[in-house]
Amino acid sequence: MRHLLSVPRLASRAFSTTVRQMKNKVPDRQKVFLEDNGLPVHIKGGTTDVLLYRLTMTITLAGTAFSCYWLLLACMPKSKA
Repeated sequence: MRHLLSVPRLASRAFSTTVRQMKNKVPDRQKVFLEDNGLPVHIKGGTTDVLLYRLTMTITLAGTAFSCYWLLLACMPKSKA
């Protein structure tokens, strides 16, 4: 029974400890994305964003071409030879 009475005290002690203060990075990132350097917003993040964008476009174009190929193949009549 004594353990059950000490639970609220333990819970409040766990939440009242000091947390390490982290630097807010949002204003720095906003400066990068709001800067007018002629780049579209989806590649302003750097090399990683450019690589992800190109990979996504490659997969999209390959999938579209593959789908068109199978659609054309499906609409051709089969020969009866």
